[in-house]
Amino acid sequence: MQWVKVLGGVVGAAALLGLGIILGHFAIPKAANPPASSASAFQDLDPEILETVMGQLDASRIRENLRELSREPHLASSPQDEALVQLLLRRWQDPESGLDSAEASSYEVLLSFPSQEQPNHVAIVGPTGDILFSCRQSEENLTGEQGGPDVVPPYAAYAPPGTPQGLLVYANWGSEEDFKELQAQGIQLKGTIALTRYGGVGRGAKAVNAAKHEVAGVLVYTDPADINDGHSLPNETFPHSWHLPPSGVERGSYYEYFGDPLTPYLPANPSSFRLDPANASGFPPIPIQPIGFEDAKVLLCNLQGPSAPAAWQGALGCDYKLGPGFQPGGSSQADLHSPAAPSVEHTKLTPKSGQVNVSVHNRLELRNSSNVLGIIRGAVEPDRYVLYGNHRDSWVHGAVDPSSGTAVLLELSRVLGALLKKGIWRPRRSIVFASWGAEEFGLIGSTEFTEEFFSKLQERAVAYINVDISVFANATLRAQGTPPVQSVIFSAAKQVPAPGPGSLSVYDNWIRYFNRSSPVYGLVPSLGSLGSGSDYAPFIHFLGISSMDIAYTYDRSKTSARIYPTYHTAFDTFGYVDKFVDPGEDRVKSILRLGKDGLKTEAWPCLPLCRLQQPPGRGQDGGGTCSFGSVTAFSCLSMSVTTVRPSEASCRLPSSSSGPCWSTTASAWVRRPPDKRHGEACTPRAKMLAVPTGPLVTAVEKFEGAAVALGQHISALQKGTFDPLQVRMLNDQLMLLERAFLNPRAFPKQRYYSHVLWAPLNSFADTFPGLADACLRALNTDPGSAAWAEVQRQLSIVVVALEGAAATLRPVADL
Repeated sequence: MQWVKVLGGVVGAAALLGLGIILGHFAIPKAANPPASSASAFQDLDPEILETVMGQLDASRIRENLRELSREPHLASSPQDEALVQLLLRRWQDPESGLDSAEASSYEVLLSFPSQEQPNHVAIVGPTGDILFSCRQSEENLTGEQGGPDVVPPYAAYAPPGTPQGLLVYANWGSEEDFKELQAQGIQLKGTIALTRYGGVGRGAKAVNAAKHEVAGVLVYTDPADINDGHSLPNETFPHSWHLPPSGVERGSYYEYFGDPLTPYLPANPSSFRLDPANASGFPPIPIQPIGFEDAKVLLCNLQGPSAPAAWQGALGCDYKLGPGFQPGGSSQADLHSPAAPSVEHTKLTPKSGQVNVSVHNRLELRNSSNVLGIIRGAVEPDRYVLYGNHRDSWVHGAVDPSSGTAVLLELSRVLGALLKKGIWRPRRSIVFASWGAEEFGLIGSTEFTEEFFSKLQERAVAYINVDISVFANATLRAQGTPPVQSVIFSAAKQVPAPGPGSLSVYDNWIRYFNRSSPVYGLVPSLGSLGSGSDYAPFIHFLGISSMDIAYTYDRSKTSARIYPTYHTAFDTFGYVDKFVDPGEDRVKSILRLGKDGLKTEAWPCLPLCRLQQPPGRGQDGGGTCSFGSVTAFSCLSMSVTTVRPSEASCRLPSSSSGPCWSTTASAWVRRPPDKRHGEACTPRAKMLAVPTGPLVTAVEKFEGAAVALGQHISALQKGTFDPLQVRMLNDQLMLLERAFLNPRAFPKQRYYSHVLWAPLNSFADTFPGLADACLRALNTDPGSAAWAEVQRQLSIVVVALEGAAATLRPVADL
């Protein structure tokens, strides 16, 4: 084996993750001794074991998993949710296909529910309180699955109770800039009800921004322009297509932070201190309620006042006005209305007679919510954990979100468990399968887990792999992660055939849809950074554990949908997935098929993942589910199979696999012109004040030098025989690299965020967001101001983080 080539894979791959960890290059017999030399340490995976694993994956089981998981609504802490806890325990404790151990643990957490006795209600009322129009209180029962007693009515979780009433105004996304635009138009906002559409800013931010301007209440709807490509008629939408039907309403959490609201930084155990709910922060300050676009059309198309800006217009078939109040006599354009009450168009209204009443009766409740963990103990390093997780709870049936990911996870754990029980397979490192509770309310289960096991996870966790929504559609790969995952995902994608006819790889297909220019590698696929949208957030931002999130998604050149249309509605069902999202059983069966040819590459940490057993150039008979599983499988394999963990610390070496990395990310930033470093908005002031970045350039150079030296150290070790202790020390350096970028005091106002490079703050910068945000806030302030002092502070934080990362990579005997 040529170690020069291997070096690029071992050090340059940087995979800390993926599904292949589950199989593991060092998937070894149960009784095998730990390898002690380079010769035994870098052997290939036994193809017979691999073929056995892949041959036992059953497409029909995956499909039935999805059907069973999404059969009933399973809101967090509901009886149906707890029934799935028992299902997971049965699977993972099965005597023939179970794991080494499985257990459920619960936390007592604060959740929010609508009142059954007093349903939330939105209505137009006349001057004497008579109801002129009522919005729907539930979605239309189109397939017989939307009307059951366990379907939670649409609501905004954690929105406070209240019954505000006032004239209606239209506020676009509900951003701070949108409310300022209304003020600039001379519209008095105090005491009004603001109608906003999903998108632009987070759910909770809409209420926060509105409250700053003394708005009394907020309504939120999904505009067909943002989710349906303008389609809004019943015969154009579900169940006739994948588009959101007119009554569809996106539920969601409006809590600003993540984790249990009453026990920040503490696990929600009986012994933990709890805040008084009245003093807990992060809740919406005013009542807010989501509605369907059929009802939003009645409200919006009857507004009076000036026309909304062109960018605020949508696809409801009328000229969007700003308000306040309704036109006298209604509008013939408002042809969609709820049958529960007379429509506005048939009612004689004056601006004074039509006010909107928003009645919200949500309640807060302490509930027990469970996590389920299934464990396969590692044969060589049982104290090193690779976590593979997905949340279990959903707002209603949740076939896409989250059951599409869990359906695959269950089948993988079944196959691996069967081999485990037969005593013929065990991974090098421990694998922890996780089913998180109460994610939809704010990543609660995963956050409580990271709080309870903070020290252990920081010391021992190698990586976190998040699946959640595995398949939005089947056009192209979409991946998010920190730099250590990029090279491995790229390498995997190059080896996996893309769905459909033709000879494109997933990589070539991916680059057609999402790409960017790399200063080192040219045009590469665009891999997004991790924000806070799923359970990876506490692992990467709070603990500094390298993480990734992968899915297959749709062609954005053919749709403007911001997410799949039935997201968080009662229409996200098994039938919806089976008919519109990723139809067909054959494509599911290809999820993790791995051929012999992929095992013969010398740079085995980057070996091809999904070389299907078919002629070269032939597209696989599969879709998004297959490609999703294949690429995650490769990534995971790269992590678990190596004696020296894959890492991209020195990925700028010529022998490295292609893809961005820590050093190129940092270097690209500091080598930009000063007016480009902090975002376009900072251009004039950044130039004028010439923020000194010399220390940052020096820190990046130190980091690059340490990475190269580490690569040379690995190369030297691989020329001879080295003992397990040397391997362990080296692996610890690579594992702790991500932790070096944590600074818990970098963002004191941002709960849980401490990752200096990737914290999702307010600017649009893709690197060093704290520094970019500080520069943005310093605009229009004088030199020497507190704002520019914060710029200097953030610059120092980044420099210290990079120097700390460089120190982590240096020889362990050097202080």
